[in-house]
Amino acid sequence: MVLLAGPSGSGKSSLAARAGLPVLRLDDFYKEAGDPTLPLVPGSTDIDWDSPGSWDADAAVAAIAELCATGRTTVPVYDIATSSRVGREPLDIARTPLFVAEGIFAADIVRRCEELGVLADALCLRGRPSTTFRRRLLRDLREGRKSVPFLLRRGWRLMRAERSIVARQTALGAHPCARDEALGRLAAAAAGRHRAPRAPEPA
Repeated sequence: MVLLAGPSGSGKSSLAARAGLPVLRLDDFYKEAGDPTLPLVPGSTDIDWDSPGSWDADAAVAAIAELCATGRTTVPVYDIATSSRVGREPLDIARTPLFVAEGIFAADIVRRCEELGVLADALCLRGRPSTTFRRRLLRDLREGRKSVPFLLRRGWRLMRAERSIVARQTALGAHPCARDEALGRLAAAAAGRHRAPRAPEPA
């Protein structure tokens, strides 16, 4: 399995689709509105949907492990506009030897997936923050994900923080790269050329 991380709007979903591999959408493991553990943006009443605390990492890792072991699992269907899970659906990757798990929190589970022995590679898409801002805003407006004021506040905040987001995901073990390099590494993983595991951290 390849973990595909990167800032919101960096092009993860389109790249995963272009790779032609089965895709597990990690954003479907967001927590639901009303969950008391949801974090807030500091100094604001906005929920911080860009914090790993807004996401159920345990459920995502369990789904990945089941897919790798059996080739199938059941995943939630998440509606971002209402911040709620609206159902569940089966995901069957059949005999495909590799799949992509993509989402803004993918880098947060690199080490856990390494420990499970299921990680072929981990990538972090990066680009120009202004391009990411435009792509993200147009997508979110088109899909009616949240109110316009919320999207503008979030977009501006993320654009200013984009380089630090990429740096954090890189520190967690995701290789930073642009689209073409990411496609090349996906092709290499599909051919069975896995990246070398990271050396253990000193005690």
